[in-house]
Amino acid sequence: MPAKPHPAALFRHLARWHAGAARLRALVPSDCPVCAGRARGGGLCDPCEAALCGAARASGGSGLPWRCPRCALPLPEHDACCPDCADRVPAFDRTIIAFDYTPPADLLVLQLKNGLRYGRAGLLGNLLAESVLEHAQPLDLETVLVPVPASAASLRRRGFNPAAEIAQALGRDLGLPVRHGLLERTREQAKQSGLGRQDRRASAHGLYLCRRPLAGMAVGLVDDVMTTGSTLHEAAAALRAAGARHVSALAVARTPGQARTPSGRPMQAECRG
Repeated sequence: MPAKPHPAALFRHLARWHAGAARLRALVPSDCPVCAGRARGGGLCDPCEAALCGAARASGGSGLPWRCPRCALPLPEHDACCPDCADRVPAFDRTIIAFDYTPPADLLVLQLKNGLRYGRAGLLGNLLAESVLEHAQPLDLETVLVPVPASAASLRRRGFNPAAEIAQALGRDLGLPVRHGLLERTREQAKQSGLGRQDRRASAHGLYLCRRPLAGMAVGLVDDVMTTGSTLHEAAAALRAAGARHVSALAVARTPGQARTPSGRPMQAECRG
């Protein structure tokens, strides 16, 4: 029986295919959605992509700039403790992001969510796929992509789930299946914008349920924006309870936040280890 190819080799092959598809898209002239400069294929121009996504992709390889290896939060210095993981180990194993949720990158997400520009889902999925492919640790070849469910109010307001649309584009680029409906919401909740870390945790607690057995499954949990990780933690916990063996958080954008201790004090150099 022939030896099974190493996942890293297969992902390198996928990366070459992805690069070829990107070259085909690049034949079509377009305007960069960030700077309105010359771009192709509906994507970012090269300077904007490097400026917006460079830091996130570098952290997946060289470890710079300093980020929490579990939730991708930027940290003030190497080996500083992460305020979002210090008092609770997330249910997901690691996080891969496309860029930080700061201007002007946040405009791309807002154009999709508030401006209802559906084409941005494809662009955001493409950028996230690039980050996944360039990450030092490739996804398991058996990974199934699962979008975080939207609230009923959000679906009524927008008519679609941004995370689901991004997951579809991500799945196309990575050649991975997308499983809609695997996660369910157990209730509706108040909007989390404006809430602090502890209030977000309380609001999201027990919010998701997975009724199907996932024994041994590797899952890529897809969302648009990761703030404190509370939503993704609860969604990952539901997948773990159903038997998933590995959960990777795949978020387009990560809110940098202010590096503070779990009690709210500014993070100091002695908060290490």
